[in-house]
Amino acid sequence: MSKLFDFKKIKRVYFFGIGGIGMSAIARMFLLRSPSETSRRVRVSGSDISDSEILNELRELGANISIGQSIAELPKNIDLIIYSAAISVADPELFKKIKKVKIPSISYAEALGVISEGKKTIAVSGTHGKTTTTAMIAKILIDAGTAPTVLIGSLVEDPKTGKQVNFIKGGSDYFLVEADEYQRSFLTLHPTVLVVTNIDVDHLDYYRDLADVQSAFVELAKKVPKDGAVVTDLNNPNVEPVLEAARAPVLDYASVDITGLVLKFPGEHNRENARVALTVSGFLGVPREKAIASLNKFKGAWRRFEYKGETANGALVYDDYAHNPQKVRAVLAGAREMFPKKRIVAVFQPHLYSRTKTLLTEFSKSFADADEVIFLPIFPAREKFDPSISSEMLAVEIKKLNTEKSVRYIVLFEETVDYLEKNADKNSVILTIGAGDVYKIAETIVKKKSAS
Repeated sequence: MSKLFDFKKIKRVYFFGIGGIGMSAIARMFLLRSPSETSRRVRVSGSDISDSEILNELRELGANISIGQSIAELPKNIDLIIYSAAISVADPELFKKIKKVKIPSISYAEALGVISEGKKTIAVSGTHGKTTTTAMIAKILIDAGTAPTVLIGSLVEDPKTGKQVNFIKGGSDYFLVEADEYQRSFLTLHPTVLVVTNIDVDHLDYYRDLADVQSAFVELAKKVPKDGAVVTDLNNPNVEPVLEAARAPVLDYASVDITGLVLKFPGEHNRENARVALTVSGFLGVPREKAIASLNKFKGAWRRFEYKGETANGALVYDDYAHNPQKVRAVLAGAREMFPKKRIVAVFQPHLYSRTKTLLTEFSKSFADADEVIFLPIFPAREKFDPSISSEMLAVEIKKLNTEKSVRYIVLFEETVDYLEKNADKNSVILTIGAGDVYKIAETIVKKKSAS
C-alpha cells in the first residue's frame, strides 16, 4: 500500500468527510507537514455535509473546505482522495463515483495503514475505553520526552499550544493510534504494541456475533511481532482467543499496581484505563513514578465525562460519548461514585437503530445508577430509519425492571432543555450521554446560565 501511496510525495489531497474526528486528524497531519518532509506545502481540500469548529480550525491551517458532498467539488490535479468509511453506507452513489474517477482513492483506515507502516505503532483497540486509554498513554509518553505522533478519536490538549486537538505531531518513530474494530478497519495497522482493553458484542450491523468480533481481534494480534507486546486483561474470558493467537509476549494490565494514582476522574473503568497506560509505558521504558505523576495531571479527553459547567439553577452538567451498554453503565457508576448523594439525571441519545435493537435488553440494565432517565430519539448516523425499534421501547424496558425509576421520552432538544431547566437544581447532576449530537443539550443549558 505505501509503495502505491507514498504520503511524502503527495502534493494535493482531497478528503470526502473531512469533518470526521479521524479524517480531520489526518488532514491536520498533511497541513502540518514540514518543508523537510516534502518539497513544498501540501494542498489540503475537502468537503463534509455540515460545518463545525473542527473545520474552521482546518481552514485556519490552510485547508479549502466546502459544505455539501459532491464529486463535482473535486479540484483539478488531485494526487490522492481519502474518504470516510461512512460514505459507502450513507451515500453509496457518491462512493461509486469516487471509485470511478481516475484519481487514486483510499479509505481512512487504509490511510492509517500507510502512516503505520515503518513506525513503532502502538495501537489501542477494544470495544470500549480506547479513547481515554490512548489519551493517557499519549500524556505519559509526551511527558517522558519520547515525542510520539498521536492520532486519537477525540480531542486532547496539545502540550505545545494548549489547544484541543486530535493530532499531535511527534519527532520520533512512535505512532500512537486509536484502533477501531468497525468493519475490521484496524487490520490495516502494523502494531508493535497492541492494546486490547476488552472485547464485547458491538457493531452487529457488521459482525455476526461475539465470535466474529473476536476473530477480528485475533487477526490483529497475529500481526504483532515477537519483539512487541500484546497488552490485555488475562482474566477477561472474551480475550482468550487473542491470547491463544498472539506470537508476542502478553502483558496483563489488570495486575498492575496503581498505588499513588489519584485521577481527576471517577470510575473503575478509568482506573483500568490507567493500568493499561502504565503497562504500555512500562514496556516502553518509562519509569513508573514518572508515569504515575503524569496520569495524576491528566485532564481527560473531549466528551469523556467532560465537565461542561452549571445550569442557572446550579445543577452540574457533564457530557460523555458512551454509546454501548458497558460504557453507559461505567460512566453512570463513575458519576454515582463521584456524587453519591446527588440526584443523577441521565439524558441518553441511542446511537444506531441496529445497536439499540440488538442490545435492547443490555441497554435496559445499564441505567441503575441514574435517578432519572430521559430518552431522545435514536441518532441514525449511517443507518436508514428502522420502524421496528425506538427509544420509547427502551424506556418501556427500563420501566419493566424498575417501576419506581423516573423514565421519560422527549422528542425535541428544545423541550429537553426546557424540562431540565425547570426540574434540575443544585442537588442534581445532569449527564448527557451518546455518540450523536446530544452534547448540544449540555452546551445549551450551560450557555443559558452564562447569559442569564
